[in-house]
Amino acid sequence: MTRTADATEPGRDTSPVVPAGPAATDGPDTFAVQIADQVESFTVAVSEIAKGDDPDSAVPHLLLQISQLLLAGGRLGAHEDIVPEERYEPDTGPEPDMDELRERLAELLAPVDVYSEVFDPYVPRSSPVPCRISDDFADIVTDLRHGMAHYREGRVGEALWWWQFSYLSNWGPTAGAALRALQSLVAHVRLDTPLADLDGLDIDSDVEDGDLERQAGRVMAAEIAVPLGLKPPTA
Repeated sequence: MTRTADATEPGRDTSPVVPAGPAATDGPDTFAVQIADQVESFTVAVSEIAKGDDPDSAVPHLLLQISQLLLAGGRLGAHEDIVPEERYEPDTGPEPDMDELRERLAELLAPVDVYSEVFDPYVPRSSPVPCRISDDFADIVTDLRHGMAHYREGRVGEALWWWQFSYLSNWGPTAGAALRALQSLVAHVRLDTPLADLDGLDIDSDVEDGDLERQAGRVMAAEIAVPLGLKPPTA
C-alpha cells in the first residue's frame, strides 16, 4: 500500500526522521524494540487463544492481552509525533487474511461476542452501536502486523509511525472498546450480576437510543461463567 501525505496523517512529511527521547537510545531496551516485542507478544498470544485449545480461559486471557497491548498504545500516544524517513509508505505486500482468526474467536466467544459501544464519547447524544469482540481483535491484529512488516524489513521509523498513527486512528479506540466489553463481562460474572439478553442485540441493524436498555429478558452471568472460564462451577 502506497500513500501520500495528507492532513489525516499527523507528522507525515519529507523531513529525515530524527528520533527523540526513548526512541533515540541504542541497545536492546530501545523504545522501538520494546513496542515491537509487545506487538509480537500480543499477536502470538491471540493466535494461540483462538486455536481453542483452552476455551475455559479464553475471556480472562483476552482481557489480559488487550490490557498489556494498551500499555504499548499509551506509550505511543504519549510519544511525540514520529516522522518516517520516506514521503511514501513502502509497500508491505498483501495484507494477511484475518478471516480464520475472526471466525475462531467468534465461535469461542459465541455467547458474548456481540456487545454495545458508543463510537465516540465526545459526540453529544451518541447512540450505542453493536460490535463484536472477534471483529475487534482481528482488526487490531491486522493493524499491528502491518507495522511489523515494516519493522522486520528494517524500516523502524516507518513501523513506529504506523503503530502510532493507527493507534490514534483505529486500533487504539478498538482495543479500548474490547477492553471495556471484556472487563464488563468479567465484572458481571465475578459480582454475580445479570447480563442483558444478548440475543436481542443485532449487529446488522441500527440501534436507537434506549433500545439496548429495553432489551427483553435477562440471563444470570453465572449461566455463561463456567464455559468461559470466569468462575468455577458451584457444588
